[in-house]
Amino acid sequence: MRAVIGIDEVGRGSWAGPLLVVAARARRELPDGLADSKVLSRKKREELLESITETCELGEGWVQPEEIDQIGISRALKLGVSRALMALGTLVDEPIIMDGLINYCPAEFINVKTIVKADASQPIVSAASIYAKVKRDQHMTRLARFYPNYKFDQHVGYGTKLHLQLLQKHGVSQIHRRSYKPVKALLA
Repeated sequence: MRAVIGIDEVGRGSWAGPLLVVAARARRELPDGLADSKVLSRKKREELLESITETCELGEGWVQPEEIDQIGISRALKLGVSRALMALGTLVDEPIIMDGLINYCPAEFINVKTIVKADASQPIVSAASIYAKVKRDQHMTRLARFYPNYKFDQHVGYGTKLHLQLLQKHGVSQIHRRSYKPVKALLA
């Protein structure tokens, strides 16, 4: 039996920074403690990262804010999935499990199953979820050094009260998604 590929994303609702889709394929037994990245502490996610990278092959599909603004989030998700599967070297008939209701895989992938909350119930999707969350958070923390007025290391681009206050005070940065309602409103 072939290993199942798990796919999850992080950053869909973020006001700033990229979307990251990760495709994971286990090379050997997955580590214990995998769960939906949203229920794990930052420390626990970071602890699991090394085990995930040791036990899985991983493909990353980054989609930048300007791409999201140009094509919209649904097409951006498809683009991210396509990039992640290409990076992983996925064959068109490999079994794939995606978190959520909608299949964002390119049509040529014929063995795709969507499962709501797969990041909580399917360990390979949990691995993709945790890896994606840690990698994107690290990326946003690096960006915080270039954009210190926005405190991206604290809210990682999501729509928090602090983020809104900083947007109102400092305006829209180069890495904000201009098509997203709160950001768009400040540009009007």
